[in-house]
Amino acid sequence: MSVATSSAIRPRRAARTGRWGQGYMRERRLAALLFVLPSLLFLAVFVVYPIVNAFYLSLHRYNLLEPPVWNGLGRYQLLLEDARFLKALGNTFLFAVMTVPLGTVISLLLAVLINQSIRGIYFFRTAYYLPVVTSFVAVSFIWLWIYEPQFGVLNQLLEKMGLPTFAWLRDPNTAMLSIAILSIWKNAGYNMIIFLAGLQGIPDYLYEAAEIDGAGATQRFWYITLPLLSPTTFFVFVVYFIGALQMFTQSWILTQGGPLDSTLTVVYLIYQNGFEFLKMGSAAAMSVVLFVFISIVTYINTRIVRYDTHYN
Repeated sequence: MSVATSSAIRPRRAARTGRWGQGYMRERRLAALLFVLPSLLFLAVFVVYPIVNAFYLSLHRYNLLEPPVWNGLGRYQLLLEDARFLKALGNTFLFAVMTVPLGTVISLLLAVLINQSIRGIYFFRTAYYLPVVTSFVAVSFIWLWIYEPQFGVLNQLLEKMGLPTFAWLRDPNTAMLSIAILSIWKNAGYNMIIFLAGLQGIPDYLYEAAEIDGAGATQRFWYITLPLLSPTTFFVFVVYFIGALQMFTQSWILTQGGPLDSTLTVVYLIYQNGFEFLKMGSAAAMSVVLFVFISIVTYINTRIVRYDTHYN
């Protein structure tokens, strides 16, 4: 009798437990949704909506003063025929090529140098990172003085060394190079900190074992450090490249896109069309093209650059 009673009660208890479990899971899902809701709202308002609205405006003629007028894909066709936009695309890609590979290597070398347990190492870490937290506007004005052709520090130093001087920002042949040097110096500390975090995540016993086996410093760097830094290098390279394609502040402050549009970038051209010429439709179309271009370049980087940790 007791066995029969217990067997009859067990299904009812299981049913209650199942119903309670379903309600509990619903409450957990609702709680999780409430926690992520602020982030979802932020993404929807400040990321998704601007992208959709930019694509919408790119299909219209709009000057901020009158309602948008439908234009279809005409803006994109005009961009293909716009010599300034094509030049801005070339300048933007040139700037990325000039800064990203060299800047990544310099940041890695700095990280290796400061990844030492020696006295005063925190001073050097702070000194190398200081340009990152300095205002880009203030830094740009300082470098304007450094690049000044007649009284600038750089040309005076070259003269004392017996080397030829340059017009730097005033010469179309050296203007982009000048901005690239400034950008590498400005961003080196940020990428250095990322590389430093990756270096400190590598176990010490790997270096100790390699040293016992007779591996020198160069061999340890090539066969231990670089392979285990693959994920960090991938992250730095991709983020650095995306940031380079969005370069604006340097061109705006140092050269205003000149001389002869030699430092004109896509973002600066978007700024000109949108806020100086009030051609919001053209600016939105350029923004969409830049978005697609960055997406393609990022995808190519993910296919080419290895980001998995491996051993040689």
